[in-house]
Amino acid sequence: MSSLTALENFINRYHQAYQESLGEPPRYYPRGEFSDCIISDTELSDEQLLKQAVHWQAVKRESVASFDNVERAMELQLSGDIDGLFSHYYSAPMIFSSPWGEGEIIQAWNQVDFEYLQQNLIGHLMMKLKLKQPPTWFFGVLGQGDEMLVVDNRDGSVWVEIPGEEPAKRLADSVSDFLMQLTPRVAPPVEIVEESMPQTDHPGIWHRLKIMWRNLRGSR
Repeated sequence: MSSLTALENFINRYHQAYQESLGEPPRYYPRGEFSDCIISDTELSDEQLLKQAVHWQAVKRESVASFDNVERAMELQLSGDIDGLFSHYYSAPMIFSSPWGEGEIIQAWNQVDFEYLQQNLIGHLMMKLKLKQPPTWFFGVLGQGDEMLVVDNRDGSVWVEIPGEEPAKRLADSVSDFLMQLTPRVAPPVEIVEESMPQTDHPGIWHRLKIMWRNLRGSR
């Protein structure tokens, strides 16, 4: 099974879980950021987008995105699973339960988020290069966010990684194998208050990856 098919299966299970448990789609605090994912009968004002949680549904992009710019910047070919995870859909982050604990799958809320994703991936890969560690790329977090879910770019296996360290625990042979073991977690939306940080001062995805950026800035 490809990573795209596995992601689509999880997205379907995720929305179904919310409908069965709450009778409504999942909700998310967009923090001022518009997205085609938003479900609303009326046009939301800027203030509503900033302060309210909105119902959302993952939507397929009109055109498939590319990570060619990341590969050129790093002179590195990324494993194909990254396209399946990030290039086809806009979505809010999705929370889950798993054999390894609770966590969150990171997704791009809109095109601006996707561009920040690419910048953060370059930053992460630069950190791995500086530390002389094999390249990995991240797609989620476990627990409170001090553990990243990463893919070993050499073989596509999924690991737990502490920012600044080498992967510590192998979880699955592939992204698709990992996603198949997740259970969607139904919970109220959480409004995150972010700290302002250089290069990632953006109210979209990855509030929990601020730990990675502290490590990156500290290793320069």
